[in-house]
Amino acid sequence: MQSVISDKLKLRYRPVALLFADQKPVGALEFKDGKWGCVVAMFTAAARGRVAAFSRDTCGCPGGRIGLGFTDDYSHVPGGIEHFLSTGRGEGYPEGEAYIKTPELAKDFVEQLPRTCIPTEYIVVKPLDDVDPEVEEPKLIVFFVTPDQLSALVVLANYGRKGGQNVIIPFGAGCHTVCLIPYDESQKEQPKAVVGVTDISARPFVDADMLTFTVPFSMFQEMEANVPGSFLEKESWKKVRARIPDPLQ
Repeated sequence: MQSVISDKLKLRYRPVALLFADQKPVGALEFKDGKWGCVVAMFTAAARGRVAAFSRDTCGCPGGRIGLGFTDDYSHVPGGIEHFLSTGRGEGYPEGEAYIKTPELAKDFVEQLPRTCIPTEYIVVKPLDDVDPEVEEPKLIVFFVTPDQLSALVVLANYGRKGGQNVIIPFGAGCHTVCLIPYDESQKEQPKAVVGVTDISARPFVDADMLTFTVPFSMFQEMEANVPGSFLEKESWKKVRARIPDPLQ
């Protein structure tokens, strides 16, 4: 499955498709059960051409199990998730991350997160151009983008829609912003795109100049169809595009 957007934006890495599956692809990268790893690192590997898979037992970390939608249970966090995200609970418990000022605010944040349990055994992430549209339909598409490319995607996401708030940048873990929140958006009549990997803990697993831009597959198709005749064919974009390095082959 090819992407016109990818060509117009001169993406450094390939768009990533997220799919639900009951079987793991042969040769797929996967964290070992009980071995720590960041979900975002697997998405990065997929953007570079690999196929990766997650199961309930191979998410890399307990938080990843939630961020990927395998569970909505936070009981695994010693001392409580609200303390871990904020001030910590004191001696004998993990140090607080200080991403939220108080446990009360952290509790409110967690309660506002989408809750879902995906219906399949695996989540698979792979380069979009490796997807066979005859037998596979992605749930989400993830772009890895620089500020210039992000600007274009924000404009394109709003191009064929009412209003100017069809893209959101929510606070959350990296896996929240590449999977959990976009998947929740995909269930809505008018889904929004999600800018992500603003999570400080996940930043080391992407290039320093990159963020993610994740859309439900239906919105991706809408945006692809809107490229012809859009600003992406006009001089203003061509001036910006000219300063984007050609992608490595």
